[in-house]
Amino acid sequence: MLRGVINAFKLPDLRRKLLITFLILVIYRLGAHVPLPNIDRSVLQKIAQENQLINLLDMFSGGAMTNFSVMMLGVSPYITANIIFQLLIPIIPALEKMQQERNGREKLERYQYLLAVPLTMLQAYAQVRILQAQYQVIAPENFGFTPEALLPTISTLCTLTAGTMFAIWLGELITNDGIGNGLSIIIFGGIVSRTPNRLASLIASEQWIELVTFVAVTILTIVVIVYVQEGQRRIPVQYGKRVLGMRGNRLRIAGGQSTFIPLRVNSAGMIPLIFAQSLLMFPGVISSYFVNSETAWISQTANTIYSIFGGNSPWYWLSYFVMVVLFTYFYTQMIFEQQNMSETLQKQGGFIPGIRPGRRTLDYLNGVLQRITFVGALFLGAVAVTPWLVNSVLGLFNISGVRYSSSMLISSSGLLIAVGVVLDTMKQLEAQLLMRHYEGFIK
Repeated sequence: MLRGVINAFKLPDLRRKLLITFLILVIYRLGAHVPLPNIDRSVLQKIAQENQLINLLDMFSGGAMTNFSVMMLGVSPYITANIIFQLLIPIIPALEKMQQERNGREKLERYQYLLAVPLTMLQAYAQVRILQAQYQVIAPENFGFTPEALLPTISTLCTLTAGTMFAIWLGELITNDGIGNGLSIIIFGGIVSRTPNRLASLIASEQWIELVTFVAVTILTIVVIVYVQEGQRRIPVQYGKRVLGMRGNRLRIAGGQSTFIPLRVNSAGMIPLIFAQSLLMFPGVISSYFVNSETAWISQTANTIYSIFGGNSPWYWLSYFVMVVLFTYFYTQMIFEQQNMSETLQKQGGFIPGIRPGRRTLDYLNGVLQRITFVGALFLGAVAVTPWLVNSVLGLFNISGVRYSSSMLISSSGLLIAVGVVLDTMKQLEAQLLMRHYEGFIK
């Protein structure tokens, strides 16, 4: 692998792509430390210690959330817009037709950027409003829709929207001029950026049980993630021979090759986790508006709901597991239907040995997909609840009143993203090196 990295830096164009990627990541990390105006920074540390929902969002922004940075939302609004369009394409025929055309796909991308703007403003207002209600991070005269606070509020929302769009633009620069998927690398940079500080704090506080547990769980999680992410079921496909005509005195025959369809064990990636997190955050967001209500039963009900969906309750993690499993099946089936493999095979003259083309092929592929998705769904569900399980185990070591606050430097969800981004980037570098007859990373 070291030789592959050296070879990559020897090639001028690859060296340029790598340096551009590193430079853009540095710019993004600098932007993540530019705070919003009018923020009471004394309560930021309290938020990081108490609010598990904010910690979850903070993982994807690399600390920008608890720093109340101009990039505190990261690229998540654009990802939400992308998911919305993926759900709408099978439902709306006009969007489905648009996706099949090159110009149509470019229009869809522009629509996603446009949708990301109002989503960013809504998400920014909701998150600031929640923290404002609980922690008073901004003075009342600087946030709200009262006459004196209207201008500072609009300024705050526009600043957060500009920060998100700037982060999206940086991601697009990496995609076009760097190495790898830009948005994924932006998220990856945010996830791993806090690891050194967290590791230093564990060593300084001499939390050796937590540190050893972290190392063991992290190594085991990475191994399992790589194994499952690269796992696939290969469906053999045979293409029939076709007579193309005569060439001189020789008969021209095409086809007859054998290949396979790779059905991945986890073809849904991180999308089910994002779906489940978004839905489970919704009750907590709504209830936070009413926790300080003057009506007793409303306040009590809101506190109960918030205690369940605040990220610390076992019911929250059980719901998280179930929803991740269900969304994995849903999203995998939706993507499979969009690919329309059976019809594509039939048009190209391909068939699965022993299976009749058409409906029988579709039913066979569906059956195989459902079986391997069961493993992928359980894997994603286990990844989702690993932090809670490890924290529960660490609670058994609560010696002399010492409470271990966290079990992992990078959560299992973050590791899933990080490992996926690293594998994807390595494969792209591998392809670039092999094109130039260099030895790559993967042998």
